[in-house]
Amino acid sequence: MLIATFILKEHIAKIKGKYVGILLPTSMGCMLSVISTLMNGKVPVMINYATGAIENSMYAREKCQFKTVLTSKKLLDKLGLQPIDHMIFVEDILAEVKLATKLKAAFISKLPTAMIQKLVHSGDSSEISVILFTSGSEKEPKAVQLSHKNILHNVDAIPKLVTLDHNDVFMSILPMFHVFGLTVEFWLPLLIGASMVTYPNPLEYKTVSDLVREYKATFIAATPSFFFGYLNKSKPGDFATLRFAIAGADKLPDKVYEGFMKKHGIPIFEGYGATETSPVISTNYPGIHKMGSIGKPIPGVQVRILDINTDKILGPNEEGKVVVKGDMVMEGYLGDLEETSLRIHNGWYDTGDIGMIDDDGFMWHRGRLKRFVKVGGEMVSLVKVENALSRLLPEDVICCVVDIPNATKGADVVAAVATGDFDKDKVLKMLKKELPAIAVPRQFYVIEDIPMMASGKVNFRAVESICRERSTNGE
Repeated sequence: MLIATFILKEHIAKIKGKYVGILLPTSMGCMLSVISTLMNGKVPVMINYATGAIENSMYAREKCQFKTVLTSKKLLDKLGLQPIDHMIFVEDILAEVKLATKLKAAFISKLPTAMIQKLVHSGDSSEISVILFTSGSEKEPKAVQLSHKNILHNVDAIPKLVTLDHNDVFMSILPMFHVFGLTVEFWLPLLIGASMVTYPNPLEYKTVSDLVREYKATFIAATPSFFFGYLNKSKPGDFATLRFAIAGADKLPDKVYEGFMKKHGIPIFEGYGATETSPVISTNYPGIHKMGSIGKPIPGVQVRILDINTDKILGPNEEGKVVVKGDMVMEGYLGDLEETSLRIHNGWYDTGDIGMIDDDGFMWHRGRLKRFVKVGGEMVSLVKVENALSRLLPEDVICCVVDIPNATKGADVVAAVATGDFDKDKVLKMLKKELPAIAVPRQFYVIEDIPMMASGKVNFRAVESICRERSTNGE
């Protein structure tokens, strides 16, 4: 790996400017590109290829003011896309590598560590190590600047909670343009010397399950929707070697947790974080686990719950805004001082989430502040409605709850479901027993393929747009 990074380093050194766009799937090629870029003192800008590779490349260029994008012909062919200007292909770089370059890189790799360090860029830990973009599920993506210190905070903290070392085998399946994949399935295993099994498509559920079995993986991190897919497509015994499975990026449904326990005897530990916090803020882990919670803050993280209206610090079991502090908090949004100052005050990052901390120190996530809606003057949690609906729907039905405008009440709660194959009247009747009348969905919209982000999150903006359009058309 070291030899390969030195070969690639020479090519990336020729790229002008501070930033280098990286449009590559989770693979050795992507990992080498990130390391080689950093060795040159440049900053990798990770581009989402799953939700419009060309559009996202153009957006990233404009936001970060760079031109060159390192990508792959194979990836573009698979996506059915034509390259744009200033794209460099890893296949072309490999084809140009001469024997002398290989020998030079091999020689360098054998030098003492201190000498190798002098041949690569070195700097302060507060230097930016990567640019990642927020999901854009609620508003336009923002360019998050994470420093080496930010990512190292998570890398240093996680092994203090769970025994992880060079004997572990990580399933590295999440995209590296997603902070969960970059930190937990790339930098963490790399820096503890563990093995990585990379696979570019986490949506190929059967293949991923087969790879876990074949390579005797001991660690996997994924989103709840991905775990749901692995549960349905795996065979008993596929996950027998796993020591630790962690879910993040979205709420872990009870049926996914219970399904894994029943089929594989494996608990999935739920964690919580954000792109802006590198990402982990809190997590459950073996020995420290409370079902339904998002665990306890990891070492070096401070958490406060503030009153939504007054910012008064709240006590145990009181719900409010979640704000966090620690070395994992980003350096800021690139080119957006206003948004940065709105989110970070005296080192405290406002997550935009609603939650509470119980008497035992466990955190509970109640949803995005943006996913609360006023109906007839009352606050309704769309996440709470989603959770109740999910429990009542068949296991293979994905649901999403959004709001649409109502001239009289302010908003209506509506549900989007991925299939219509269930008794709506029966479900509504049961929901009325669990939820206040204003929270019960006024309409079910069947969307065969609910729009998802590449990270496994529901694309709420897209779902909301579809539901509003159907409502306007009188459907």
